[in-house]
Amino acid sequence: MNVLIIGAGGREYSIGLALKRDDKVEKIYFAPGNGATDTLGENLAISDFGALADFVEANGVDLTIVGPEAPLVEGIVDLFEARGLTIFGPSAKAAQLEGSKIFMKNFLARHNVPTAKYIETDSLEDAYTFINTLEAPIVVKADGLCGGKGVIIAQSHDEAKRAAGEMLSGNSFGEAGTSIVVEEFLDGYELSVFAICDGKDYVVLPAAQDHKRLLNNDEGPNTGGMGAYAPTPLVNEMIYQKLNERVIEPTLKGMEAEGMPFTGVLFIGVMVVKGEPIILEYNVRFGDPECEELMPLLKSPASELFYKAATGDLKSATIEFYDKYAVGVVMASKNYPYKSTPPAEIIIDDIYHEELHENAHISYAGVSRGEDGKLYASGGRVLVCVGVGESIKEAQERAYMLVGQVHFAGKQCRTDIAYQAL
Repeated sequence: MNVLIIGAGGREYSIGLALKRDDKVEKIYFAPGNGATDTLGENLAISDFGALADFVEANGVDLTIVGPEAPLVEGIVDLFEARGLTIFGPSAKAAQLEGSKIFMKNFLARHNVPTAKYIETDSLEDAYTFINTLEAPIVVKADGLCGGKGVIIAQSHDEAKRAAGEMLSGNSFGEAGTSIVVEEFLDGYELSVFAICDGKDYVVLPAAQDHKRLLNNDEGPNTGGMGAYAPTPLVNEMIYQKLNERVIEPTLKGMEAEGMPFTGVLFIGVMVVKGEPIILEYNVRFGDPECEELMPLLKSPASELFYKAATGDLKSATIEFYDKYAVGVVMASKNYPYKSTPPAEIIIDDIYHEELHENAHISYAGVSRGEDGKLYASGGRVLVCVGVGESIKEAQERAYMLVGQVHFAGKQCRTDIAYQAL
């Protein structure tokens, strides 16, 4: 099987790594890929959807997997499917679950999926009125895609009103913020749950927990994610059952009833409040860095999971996971998340430790290949050091042992990933 992976981050690298272990996969292509994906397959400098479909047809690519949200919202799946090509991901209509927070919240309300009390509006007056009915903190969200940054947790009524005004005026997030969602703040613990869906059937992956803040003890600004671990012991069978019955099944039935069956990854942002799972948001692709921890836990061939979901045949798949834990630590560039950082050469010490060789690896993200053939940190989240173990503690130790082997100027990372579980 030949596979094309759309995207350039650690998430796409990790999917590539899982496919590389798969005997059924012959050739992997990345579009555009990053400076390290060329060690797993071939990078393509093609961004136009039509040209990518031409490449797939001309080169006998059996499956395309879409990593990031933007191409999904822009309709790459519709274009490929119209040409009879197998692609993993939701249609543009179904991708509105992430592309529009207003669409998503109204969908949850229509199908009685538990979510926070909210208002969606483009009126500042209505936003102010609703804000006055809530207790602080208050959540203000831009409607459209903002690269994971369109959510403000305001600590006071004044801050919430200021955030709403900034968004609605277009100052904060441009067009993406000219309609907003204001909602009550939920106090509990957060989980990332991923369901691989084929329109009717689904497979739930081990629940993960992401660490969004830049600094230890969940302090500092929000980021795209500074690390994650899976599975989290904060989820029991009762919570999984509630998620299946109250969230995933009504969502898949509702999407089908509304003429947009959901295929791909349903990423469920869950807040557990007093044992009850309440839905914060949906995304329509893997989380990054959660994907980097989930892929090494997948025991079944990755091609089977993605191909059978893309072809509506998950019923016939037997998907298994290792009874282990994975912890991923993000190593970011010096100025992340405030501004870009000049490229810095990455140097990795030789690893002589057998245990580390077999139970830890790097997933590369913000890296480029220099003309000298060396790998450079090119900014943002540079790479993820992933450790796998029989316990969270063992996985964490291995991840941090690997962190100690990686060097580049200005590197930064948290030293407490998975602390909630430990």
